[in-house]
Amino acid sequence: MIPGLMQPRPLQIIDILKFAATAHAGVEIVSRLVDEPIVRSSYGAEMARTERCAKALQKLGVRSGDRVATLAWNTHRHFELFYAVPGLGAVLNTVNPRLFDEQIVYILNHAEARVLLFDKTFLPLVERLAPQLTHVRTFVMLSGEGAHAAGAVGALCYEALIAAEQDGFVWPTVDENAGAVLCYTSGTTGDPKGVLYSHRAVVLHAMASGLASAFGFSAFDVVMPCSSMFHATAWGLPFAAPINGCKLVLPCEKMDGASLQELIVSEGVTFSGGVPTIWTMYLAHLQQTGQRPGKLARVVIGGSAVPRAMAETFKTAYGVQVLQIWGMTETTPLGVVATATPALAALGEDKLDDAIWTRQGRLQFGIELRVVTDEGEDAPRDGETSGALMVRGPWTIQRYFRGAKDVADADGWFDTGDIATLDSFGFMRITDRKKDVIKSGGEWISSIDLENVAVACPGVKIAAVIGAPHPKWEERPVLVIEPHEGAAITAEDVLAFLQPRIVKWWTPDAVVFDTVPLTATGKIDKKVLRERYKALLTG
Repeated sequence: MIPGLMQPRPLQIIDILKFAATAHAGVEIVSRLVDEPIVRSSYGAEMARTERCAKALQKLGVRSGDRVATLAWNTHRHFELFYAVPGLGAVLNTVNPRLFDEQIVYILNHAEARVLLFDKTFLPLVERLAPQLTHVRTFVMLSGEGAHAAGAVGALCYEALIAAEQDGFVWPTVDENAGAVLCYTSGTTGDPKGVLYSHRAVVLHAMASGLASAFGFSAFDVVMPCSSMFHATAWGLPFAAPINGCKLVLPCEKMDGASLQELIVSEGVTFSGGVPTIWTMYLAHLQQTGQRPGKLARVVIGGSAVPRAMAETFKTAYGVQVLQIWGMTETTPLGVVATATPALAALGEDKLDDAIWTRQGRLQFGIELRVVTDEGEDAPRDGETSGALMVRGPWTIQRYFRGAKDVADADGWFDTGDIATLDSFGFMRITDRKKDVIKSGGEWISSIDLENVAVACPGVKIAAVIGAPHPKWEERPVLVIEPHEGAAITAEDVLAFLQPRIVKWWTPDAVVFDTVPLTATGKIDKKVLRERYKALLTG
């Protein structure tokens, strides 16, 4: 080997913000907050605040490799932590506050988070969980002094902490392969699993997601992430926006149609992204009020399949292009994006639309896709032959945090758990899931976990949970009960039994009594149930 003669500068997350603060210092960051007025900042100002944040974290005892956790919405304060924590060489652990209490406790203890920063919304949650957190020593509320509440945990005030520091900070040089952001994935059985992104993975992902074949960013864009920053870093948008010099608009937790419309119009938002449920509510608001979406030009939708009618409404009624994406926490998370190619466009608009809206997306540089049949062979790229979807690339997982062994094989291929096809144009289509999880409004519901609770209800012989199409939430759980012979049990009895044992949003939208079909091996045949009840929630 002849070594290259280029500088071995590591890829570091903090360098993204350094670049934005230098090349696009005056570009705005606009942030809603919990119980506080909207804040207008800039990349230059955010760089200074991030430096002071890093100093404050050091005084709290944060050192290289330490985990710093957040329970926070999409705000400029959370954005600062996305850079200050990994910039120190520590690891940012973003925690989904919508999980069960037990799962949140498990994540924070498994990550061994030393500091927990949280929005005021979550003070009751933090107070409730604090006695069970074995490693957290310091609590910080992401608030200004006027809106601060220390609560039972004696939380420090974020703005007071950074106000006590001076501008300027000498950032350490961090190995680009060092852990930077720790996101936990759940939704199947068992405990949540940690995916530890490296600096290298995040920077490469940010560069790739802005390409024309993906999100197509330029410095003229105004980006508003409506995917939560605790969900795989809001699909990487807090990194992709500054690396392209885009104005950034952060909506906090206010994702209803009216609140989004206010920001979209007043801030000139051109690009946004979120799960289908958010855009269902947004389109309903536009239709009810007769308003237009301002300068909004592109909306990326992921988390679950995009309803074709939604995409067509955006396009025909409002002139907004919809981009469908597929990815997962284990791919940092971008996998594929449904954008056209000249070869596909040459087939005509009808075939182009069919390819775009019946498939999750096409190959992007940095993510390799492979479909493997039951025989262990590569499936032909004919768009018909399905198999296990495998991925690999520089931002794809190798091993779960604290996992005993690699989850990627010797050649780097990671089994996504999805069944899919590939076609000659490079488009991927998911045809089924290996695991029977339900995705409702972008959140996972484990059918098996719900079944395990329901089957304990007196009078229940077999409990089966399926996801049924829903006009607002895309999928909602339907609970099918086969009672014991002679048992007197009602839907109200079952729901009353579930209520104290599950989180509210897991509550089935319907409880039906039926004979549960079984396969030849004695397993519940959910394919039959899905077909039987596919129209139950849609009328």
